[in-house]
Amino acid sequence: MSSKSELARPPQSQLTKLLAQRIRETGKISFHDWMREALYHPTLGYYNRSDLKHWGREGDYRTSPERSELFAATFARYFVELYRELGQPAEFTIVEIGAGNGEFAAGVLETLKRSFPQVLSATRYLIIETSHATRQVAKERLHEFLGWIEFADYESSQPVEKGILFTNELLDAFPVHRLTVRGGELKELFVSMNQDGKFGWVLDDVSSQQIIDTSRKQLPPLEESQILELNLGISDWFKVVAGILKSGYLITVDYGAESGDLYCKERYPDGTLRAFQRHKFVDDVLSEPGECDITSSVDWTFVKSEGTKYGFVVEQFATLDRFLMQAGVLEELELRLNDAESEAERSALTTSAREMILPGGMATSFQALVQRR
Repeated sequence: MSSKSELARPPQSQLTKLLAQRIRETGKISFHDWMREALYHPTLGYYNRSDLKHWGREGDYRTSPERSELFAATFARYFVELYRELGQPAEFTIVEIGAGNGEFAAGVLETLKRSFPQVLSATRYLIIETSHATRQVAKERLHEFLGWIEFADYESSQPVEKGILFTNELLDAFPVHRLTVRGGELKELFVSMNQDGKFGWVLDDVSSQQIIDTSRKQLPPLEESQILELNLGISDWFKVVAGILKSGYLITVDYGAESGDLYCKERYPDGTLRAFQRHKFVDDVLSEPGECDITSSVDWTFVKSEGTKYGFVVEQFATLDRFLMQAGVLEELELRLNDAESEAERSALTTSAREMILPGGMATSFQALVQRR
């Protein structure tokens, strides 16, 4: 029988115990498997915990839709352009994977309602979200638009004949393998238990032939002792996306670099893996599974090449600030400034616009990739 102290352990301690038990029983595990449990365990993983506040100032991070209403509004304008490019279909489906708290979806639908009601009347907004806790938060935020919104998971979503599939900061949260080179040979960093009972890194041969094959095709020549992350989940994701979006546009917003820059030892000698809690970096990524967000930068070269395998052709690739400028963020800012009812509201709009598009602003660190199928 468990003691009262064991029953009262917080979710983080429960997940730590489960991972530690697994390692003691079966030996070291790949960081990919450790990260998957830390983020996506059905009840204890970071993204599936209903007791954590992930978004906003009080959470662990703020995404672009939460920083500025102009982000979603500008993308809504861009979606209207794509709707017209697709021949203005009678049913226009926007699919968002990983919608978080629903802030982006709300901004898009509110903009369509205000400025493009005829497009809204043709729109179906499908949210693919595996976390039930997150889905509930989004439903509450989107109560005004529940007539347009559908929720699904990957397995239950129906194919979209013509539409848009959008993601924001999704690929960076896929579990990754950590690799390095020792003695000229490719090795993998696994997670084990230290003598003091804490999680620690151990080095061994790579865990699968897929890692070897993908590394040969994807990675440039690696230098001794450099560390990097390999995101094989991108390949599996494209298989799923190809089954969902039959024709239309795939729009991916995230932070990363082309492979030549991402795997440069001088720039990223220890890779790009990092963890966040309360808007601050966590020193030890392995210290608190289930308590913090874990990410790594996206290899855009790999994303483009995997998309090509499934018929997705690159239409546009740019830094997010440049993309927003081309998509009409300043026009949207002018409209909203004219509608603003107070000087404080106007000031908030201009401040958020500066954060999005001025040098050094948030959007300069992100990229937007548009692929058409």
